[in-house]
Amino acid sequence: MADSSSSPSIMRRNPRQARSQARVKRILDVAEELFVAEGYTATTTNAIATRAQIPIGSLYQFFPDKEAILKALALRYGELLHQQLVTIDTTEPTTLSLSDYVNRLIEATDAFFAEHPGYHAIFMEVQGTIPALENIEATTDAQLIQDLARALAQRAAGLIEGDYEAIAFVLVKAIGTLLWLSLSQEPQFRQRLVAETKRLTLNYLRSYFPDAI
Repeated sequence: MADSSSSPSIMRRNPRQARSQARVKRILDVAEELFVAEGYTATTTNAIATRAQIPIGSLYQFFPDKEAILKALALRYGELLHQQLVTIDTTEPTTLSLSDYVNRLIEATDAFFAEHPGYHAIFMEVQGTIPALENIEATTDAQLIQDLARALAQRAAGLIEGDYEAIAFVLVKAIGTLLWLSLSQEPQFRQRLVAETKRLTLNYLRSYFPDAI
């Protein structure tokens, strides 16, 4: 059964039962592997179903086409990154020095990219070709900006709400872009870029919070 371009490229239904949830997870895991190994364009839903060892009909119960699988994978990436960064803000971030907080923030983001190489490999291929993915990325960034603005407000009072939001916007976009670009560099230079991202972030925050430790 071929991918259908006329089908709505959204997940048909969210799994409620544990068995269905496990099946969807398996589909996404296998799709990620194939998108990385073979490329998004070359991968078919039939190949995903075969590798996942499920009937093609079962795959179509959840996903009408390959693009819907990619969107679900993008949403999963976004939630994983969100959860990884939220853990920093739920472990008493105000007790960390500003330098330590920045280190943990950058290292958690870099670790996400390292642990999920498919994020870069897949989206480099499809970048700019699927508008819905840009909307998912924008939604993910908006959530991260809100989280970071809230964390900064907890660390240091004195600024207005709009200041925290603007600072968080700049940092989310700058950190995300720099670490994204670092992924295509040689390992040694990539680590240099991670270090430079920490330096940039720390100095930027100190310009607003000069008394921060």
